[in-house]
Amino acid sequence: MTTTDHSTELNPSDPGGQTATLVIDKKTKRRVAAASTIGTTIEFYDFYAYAAAAVVVFPSLFFPANDNPTVNLLASFATFGLAFVARPLGSIIFGHFGDRVGRKATLIGSLLTMGIATILIGLLPTYGQVGIIAPALLALMRFCQGLGLGGEWSGAALLAGENAENTHRARAAMWPQLGAPFGFFLANGFMLILVGVLAHQDGDLHGAFMTWGWRLPFLSSAIMIAVGLWVRFSLEETPVFKQAVDQGKKVKSPLKELFKTSPGPVVQATLIMLSTYTLFYLVTTWILSYGIGNRSTGNGLSIPYFEFLQLQLATIVFFAIMIPVSGWLADVWGRKNTLTLASVLLLGFGLTFNLLLDPETATKTTVFIFLFVGMSIMGLIFGPMSAILPELFPTNVRYTGSGIAYNVSSILGAAIAPFIATWLVSEFSVAYVGYYLIIVTAITFVAVLTMKENKNHDLREV
Repeated sequence: MTTTDHSTELNPSDPGGQTATLVIDKKTKRRVAAASTIGTTIEFYDFYAYAAAAVVVFPSLFFPANDNPTVNLLASFATFGLAFVARPLGSIIFGHFGDRVGRKATLIGSLLTMGIATILIGLLPTYGQVGIIAPALLALMRFCQGLGLGGEWSGAALLAGENAENTHRARAAMWPQLGAPFGFFLANGFMLILVGVLAHQDGDLHGAFMTWGWRLPFLSSAIMIAVGLWVRFSLEETPVFKQAVDQGKKVKSPLKELFKTSPGPVVQATLIMLSTYTLFYLVTTWILSYGIGNRSTGNGLSIPYFEFLQLQLATIVFFAIMIPVSGWLADVWGRKNTLTLASVLLLGFGLTFNLLLDPETATKTTVFIFLFVGMSIMGLIFGPMSAILPELFPTNVRYTGSGIAYNVSSILGAAIAPFIATWLVSEFSVAYVGYYLIIVTAITFVAVLTMKENKNHDLREV
């Protein structure tokens, strides 16, 4: 039998020829892996460039009206969280077209939405130049970033998962997950280079970095967007979606159909993803603000920004390494077993916050251990999500369903996590941030225990 880019062959175990096994050639696998990884890398790069700036740039340049640095930081985090409010809306908008028009065209639209907003952030005037208009424009661009990312993840996950054989789906679907550590590494690595080259010092508001250097990561996104568009225009539609179209299984209103047929999976998928989001934004965004915060007040560890970025970049490697490991485990050992292990480890990790991050005893070594453990667990729990969430939904509402669950969870887990953690440290101690993570993980653990094992599930079922 001769295979094309998207080909099927009859399962030998089915003499009646009723069951077809999807077979994808190696060239298409490589192209899909590249497209899904590059796209999510760009999207997460844009997102994390904002996250880094939300800690060290925006509180001073866009929210300087209050003399209290903590209040300014919380205001910046509130704007940071605005994108998470927009993400479910983005998943509805892009999910509608993803389930109606197709995965490919929708992914191009989400990439453009996110990318253009990021470039415009690099061109915004500051508070000192235009007053209150500056944070208002920043909030608008952040909202648009959220819309784009809201449609990106589920489309990339479907692009990878719907182009994979059932027995290797978690390993194939892990490629878009690598966009998270890759994007983080690029965004923060760029910031690290700028801080070093421009000789930025903490608290210096008039140096080259704070004057114009911080804009470069946002403006440079234009180059990455061009590459991402070129790769995605070369793709074909997924065979699973093509089959649904050929069978007349598309629905006029995916959102209406979703809540008619699959309300339970929406809730379950949202809760399954909850601890993943909370963990990630604690060990990336919040820990950065805490690490460079004032140790004498008990609200930080007084580690210089440049040195702390080095710690984060060194440990993000373990996040990336654990993603393919978790994809392999999810295919061989099962989705449920892999998430159960990750949840147990995460519950234990929540008990280490005071031990490793207490302002009176913490060192750069203990912070490195904290980040190493947190990032490793993050890779283990995040890696199989791009297979697990889509598997809970039928083809004709899969883009919408997985996107809504993923992004509603971002509000409950990620949007408020840096804000709550900063408040807990200010009012109580860093140990309470760990307790907060334990509570969230316990909720996810219950959802994991109630899920079905879907490692042999056929995504072509509508």
